[in-house]
Amino acid sequence: MYKLYNTFVARGSQVSRWFLIAVIAALLAPASALAAGSREALERDARNTYQKLIAGVPAARLLSREAVAVLVFPKITKAGLVVGGQYGDGVLFTGGKVAGYYNTSGASYGLQAGAQQYGYAMFFMNEKSLKALSENDGFEVGVGPSIVVVDQGMGKSLTSTTAKEDIYAFIFSQKGLMAGLGLQGNKITRLND
Repeated sequence: MYKLYNTFVARGSQVSRWFLIAVIAALLAPASALAAGSREALERDARNTYQKLIAGVPAARLLSREAVAVLVFPKITKAGLVVGGQYGDGVLFTGGKVAGYYNTSGASYGLQAGAQQYGYAMFFMNEKSLKALSENDGFEVGVGPSIVVVDQGMGKSLTSTTAKEDIYAFIFSQKGLMAGLGLQGNKITRLND
């Protein structure tokens, strides 16, 4: 029994080690330009996702009227077994027009297991928050402008007079099973043109 346990632990740590190497390699890869066809598909997915969000969530519709820009990530993939990672591409819209293409990535370590896909949209409510996204070499969620993740309860009570934060984020379309979903620690980087 002891030998079987040691074999299981050794194989489990080997799998975790290879998974960690793969996650780190993916996260350290430089941001690359999207191909033209990829940009069109990403823009179409982001627009469709955004339209569904504002049609179905009154708080998102309210914020869309006041926001100076909206960054939409239609599909983020997150996976982990002790060590985890997530990655996805998105589009920044200002005045309904594309203002740039971005990716988001992050790594985490801790009690986690599973895989999941989801999307999120960030509503930039003032020029200061938008400037933080465009001026830095990457924008780390949780460092800089204040970000509030809107949940169901907050979404019901949010009004144009109570919306005082720099950035509001909505997480949507969760598919799969993964414990511990949040935006803290994600890095958002502009993709090369």
